[in-house]
Amino acid sequence: METRQRARILVADLLKSRGDDGQLADSESLLLSGRLQSLDAVTIAVFLEREYAIDFSVVGFDQTQIDSVDEIVRLVERDRRD
Repeated sequence: METRQRARILVADLLKSRGDDGQLADSESLLLSGRLQSLDAVTIAVFLEREYAIDFSVVGFDQTQIDSVDEIVRLVERDRRD
């Protein structure tokens, strides 16, 4: 399964767990818009660490890096290049 599809599934599951079944564009803000909360950001970070071996102690953590499906995919792709 490709990165974008995996990110979409994760985000959709998180939104659904909050009772949010609304449409989601890949570029849409998740955290800054309030659709997801800080605990969800931790869930996303743990997912990225486990599935893609992203080490946030090296790359640093800023919630804007995971604020949309597009940003999550960019982070994974950028980490793979480095």
